[in-house]
Amino acid sequence: MKASPSEQPLLGKDEVSTKFWPYGWWKIMEIRIGIIPLPVYLLLLVLLGGFALTDKVPTDISVSIAILAIGGYSCAELGKRLPFFRNIGAAAIFATFIPSFLAFQHLVPDLVLKNVAEFTKSSNFLYLFIASIIVGSIFSMDRTVLIKGFLKIFVPLAVGTVAASIVGTLVGTLLGLGAFHTFFYLVVPIMAGGVGEGAIPLSIGYAAIQHVPQGDVFAQVLPPVMLGSLTAILLSGLLNAYGKKNPHLTGEGRLQPGEHDDMEPSEEALPGHMDISHIAAAGITAIALYIVGLMAFKLFGFPAPVAMLFVAVVFKLSRAVSPQLQQGSFVVYKFFSTAVTYPLLFAIGAVMTPWDKLVAAFNLPNLITIVATVVTLMATGFVVGRRMKMYPIETAIVNACHSGQGGTGDVAILTAANRMQMMPFAQIATRIGGGIMVTLALIAIAQLT
Repeated sequence: MKASPSEQPLLGKDEVSTKFWPYGWWKIMEIRIGIIPLPVYLLLLVLLGGFALTDKVPTDISVSIAILAIGGYSCAELGKRLPFFRNIGAAAIFATFIPSFLAFQHLVPDLVLKNVAEFTKSSNFLYLFIASIIVGSIFSMDRTVLIKGFLKIFVPLAVGTVAASIVGTLVGTLLGLGAFHTFFYLVVPIMAGGVGEGAIPLSIGYAAIQHVPQGDVFAQVLPPVMLGSLTAILLSGLLNAYGKKNPHLTGEGRLQPGEHDDMEPSEEALPGHMDISHIAAAGITAIALYIVGLMAFKLFGFPAPVAMLFVAVVFKLSRAVSPQLQQGSFVVYKFFSTAVTYPLLFAIGAVMTPWDKLVAAFNLPNLITIVATVVTLMATGFVVGRRMKMYPIETAIVNACHSGQGGTGDVAILTAANRMQMMPFAQIATRIGGGIMVTLALIAIAQLT
């Protein structure tokens, strides 16, 4: 007969620590690959491998999420374990560029790659990620500092753009690339705002003005976009490491001294004070603001993330969002930055980052010119930001996003720098800065051709 709980002998502390089930098993469950418990990680590997071997990989959302989680966290974990490189953004770099290489070499089963491609393109979850990060970070910012930050960030961004254009063009010219080619086909694409907002409209405009095939132009302007983004990721990782040794130069994600998070709840406060309905409400609020951005794009041609960003700022400054919803938005932001970043980078690498185009830019004159441009852009941001009483590492990282691969580059750069809360400022640098750069470049080349 089984003894009642009151009659069962209590286990001593030493006995508990040596008892495998369930205590030893619990310890194994707390070993994580990224956020995935090790036994769950191994189970998913076996199941996904089995599907791949049977040539029947399901296309439903659950399987797609599992593939992205396994791929993203495996690559990121490898980067996190490398001495020195783990401190300069290796996790973000590996999560983006290893899948690109594997896809190019056909080392990922075609059915798995097809699943990732279809899910990524049909769901467009990159913008769900950006919406959640922007809304959460803006709603948790200090109100009085928020508007000052948005106004002040344009100064280091503008000065950095001019300085990088001059230095990059001079370096390329000295290396024999020619001033025209260097500026319009290397420097401008780097700061044009990525692929969709930068390389594609540039190639269409250049082709129409110069009467050449658009595909040929696109093949020339795409590699600098990608290599410039890779350079920005590496340098942002280095700046993060530098900031840890020089804490007076960084706000750890805050743009200027005196800034704090209005609504950020402590981890201890969350379980007792956070209603799940507030988190759910914050999630749908982020989606609603993104749809506002989509409508602004449809009606006025204004980039959806930027429109969403400004609407969120108006909501914040006008106190239109309750404290509970602001706290819920912060939890949504933390969830996406913690759980979604590396799977998203894996999808970006596998589907949106052609390895052959990236490698095509690896000749010495191009490489030196691209690095000089990005270094000047970031260094200028560092110096100007410091003179304006802003944190120089943060302003340099925002400027780095101006040379990123659009929204995907922003995610990778801010992940490497461990400053995802700066996504609103990164979007300004990428979208607005890139749009201005493309417009001015097309006007200039029309005048010179």
